Formats: sequence, C-alpha cells, structure tokens
Amino acid sequence: MNVSRRAALALLAGLTAGLALPPSAQAAGDYPNKPLRLIAPSSPGGILDITSRVVGKKLSELLKQPVVVENVAGAAGILGMQSMLRAEPDGYTLIMGSSGPNAVNYTLYDKLPYRMEDFAPVARVITMPNALVVNASSPVKTLADFRAHAKDKPGGLSMAVSMIGTSGHLGGELLKNRLGIAAVTVPYKGAAPATNDLLAGQVDFTVENVITVAPLVKAGRLRALAVTTRERSQILPDVPTLAEQGYPDIDVGAWLGVLVSAKTPPAVVARLNEALNAALADPDVKQQLAQQGGIVQGGTPAEFDGFIRSEKVRWEKIIKAAGIKAE
Repeated sequence: MNVSRRAALALLAGLTAGLALPPSAQAAGDYPNKPLRLIAPSSPGGILDITSRVVGKKLSELLKQPVVVENVAGAAGILGMQSMLRAEPDGYTLIMGSSGPNAVNYTLYDKLPYRMEDFAPVARVITMPNALVVNASSPVKTLADFRAHAKDKPGGLSMAVSMIGTSGHLGGELLKNRLGIAAVTVPYKGAAPATNDLLAGQVDFTVENVITVAPLVKAGRLRALAVTTRERSQILPDVPTLAEQGYPDIDVGAWLGVLVSAKTPPAVVARLNEALNAALADPDVKQQLAQQGGIVQGGTPAEFDGFIRSEKVRWEKIIKAAGIKAE
C-alpha cells in the first residue's frame, strides 16, 4: 500500500469516527464558541431582568463567551417564550423562565402557543417569598387578627393583585381558601398601581413579592403579617412565615430558572447546568440575588423538570377551583 493510499484511508477513518459520535457529543465538543443570548421575558429593572443580568454576567466568565441579556416583554411571558423557541436549538439561546409562563399559563390560557414539552429545563435559579401585607393604618396586627377581621366584615375583604396568574395572586387565592375567608379579587396592571391603592385605602390587602413591598414595610407605610414560604425572607427577617402561624401546608413563592429548547443536545444542556450551578455557588452572585430577596436553588435538570411539573399540577387545582381566567 503506497503512502498516499494510507493517508487517504487514515483521513477516511477519522471522518468516520467523527460521524459515529452522537450528535450531542459533536455539538458539545467546542461549546460554546460564540456569544450566548439570555432572554428575560420582562421589562428592564424588575426581579427577572436583574436576576438574568447577575447570572448572565457570571456565566460569561465561566463559559468564556459573552452572555447578552435581551428583554422580550409582554403577554405574561408568552412573547419571550416564543422568541426563544424560534431560535436555533443549539444551546446559544436561553431563557429565564418563571412560575407564570412555565407552570401557571398551561392552565390559565385555553390556547397557548407552546407546550411544556417544548422546553428543556437547565436548573432552577432562585425562589422568592411573597408577603401578605395590609395598610399600616389597619387595625389588623397579626394573621389571627386578619382572619377574624375578614370573618367579621360583611361581604368580605378586597384583595389587590398585580396581575392575574402571578404567584402573589394565586398565593392569595390559596390563602383565602385555607383561612376560610371571602375576598373580592381586584386585578391591576402591575405591582405599582396595586400597592398604591393599598396605600390609599382603596383595597384591604395584597400578597406580593417581598422585594416589591419591603421598602414600604420598612418605611412604616405597609404592615407585613406573614411571608408565604417555609423560610423567612432575608430582607424581612422579622416577619413570621405562615407555617409558623399554624399553616404549614402553605408554601408559595415565585421562582426563576433557566430553560432552553427541548431540541438542544443533552451534552450542551449538561454543560450549561454545570456552569449555572457554579455561578449560583459564587458568593458574590449569592449576595446580589439575596439583596433582591432571592433564595438560591441550583440542582440538576431532572430536579428542575420534576419541580415544574409539580407546580403545574398544584396551580391547575387552584386555578380551576377558583374559576380564574386570563384577562
């Protein structure tokens, strides 16, 4: 066999070996080798946007590639989800998912332009407690007072919600159910107008994310009666949990987590999961997220997938029992 024939056979063998690798191994071999895009399905400045930027910055350091955060707001997160799914499923387009678009919307909307199976979970990033708050001038001082006050008030109380289907709204519905009280739901187009009406005495209470209400609580304008997760909030540490006050079965908070297209090669998902867990373990990242009221999570893709599925089942029951419909 001459030299040129040997060289040709060696080249062919190398190409064949490369083709024999599973697509995921081929795709992940040099991943990432170009900038990544992290979609934040919200307007700039909110907790979802801030978390995306904190995590994205650390991911860019770990992956040695820029991670560009892109805000795609609107339609309860639906527009952002669609934008991510239109991208090439190669692991270079990620999205910061949350409880609304990735668990609640499946029941809240009759026609949704995506399915749970369209996404591959990477890892949960944070959970965020909500707080039950009333106007500081209210005679209600404790959760027991709140329940008694609601029972005594003809027609029940009024509950402000920043938007239909948020964790605060659904947590409030669950709380009403567990306390056995009546309250009319008053929907708003955002947390600011909802809390403004609470401050003005137009509504009786709200269940809202701690990062939103904490400044007003600390300023003495609102009174927090309870946080809705099993752990106390790091930014409202003196406020007891519902579990501490006799309702251990209520554990409701918002959550954020990174997802990619379900068609993304598994080896790429594994690489992203490794980098994301490393980012969440960083002390500076933990501190920045804690300042926003976030409790760092992390974990495997399988754990995040199981969590999302359990959230979907849980909220489906609450939404159907309360007869909630998207506006």
